[in-house]
Amino acid sequence: MFIVEDLVTTGPCKRLTFTTGEHFTIRPHTVLWAARRINPRGPRRPDAQDHTRGHR
Repeated sequence: MFIVEDLVTTGPCKRLTFTTGEHFTIRPHTVLWAARRINPRGPRRPDAQDHTRGHR
């Protein structure tokens, strides 16, 4: 777990400083990926209902 200690905005960039002393710079075209337990591109769950269709 990372805890952000400080956030500095410099123009279009943002620099995060963590409590561990590490820095992370987010630029306008930075792509962030998040880990998930469920793949959003995978098959739909059988209990998921399609709310776009009418009910009988």
